[in-house]
Amino acid sequence: MKKILLLASLGMLVFTTSCEKSLSTEEQFDEDIKEIEEYISKNKLDAVRSSTGLYYVINELGTGHHPEANDNVRVRYKGYTTDGAVFDQSDEDGISFNLQGVIKGWTEGIQYFKEGGKGVLLIPSKLGYGESGSGPIAPNTVLVFDVELLTIVE
Repeated sequence: MKKILLLASLGMLVFTTSCEKSLSTEEQFDEDIKEIEEYISKNKLDAVRSSTGLYYVINELGTGHHPEANDNVRVRYKGYTTDGAVFDQSDEDGISFNLQGVIKGWTEGIQYFKEGGKGVLLIPSKLGYGESGSGPIAPNTVLVFDVELLTIVE
């Protein structure tokens, strides 16, 4: 009888610890916004929230043109999580890409800058890599990018 009770208890322990409760999309978004707002407060950033939940900080607006959602741009950046862990960065020359070929947070966020502009994008996971993650980026991760829009590539 003790063996059956022990096995049943062990089975319940394994079952309850192996079943992670996943958040709904809305709950995850709310958690992301809370994490972003705590990061903004802790780092004393003057951030603006867009209607999609993207937060951005413009340190230097720039003097050129604003890119459009389908433009090719050259950008210098450093990407990290809210705990400061860097997952990617460009070299000094930056990297060129079309704004339709990147995560939604970049497509939207880079448009707030003019050429030569610098700032920070704080991207909730639904505008980043979402539930799937990507490479070193875990699922449902808030992303932070220091960005500089070098130029719109013609």
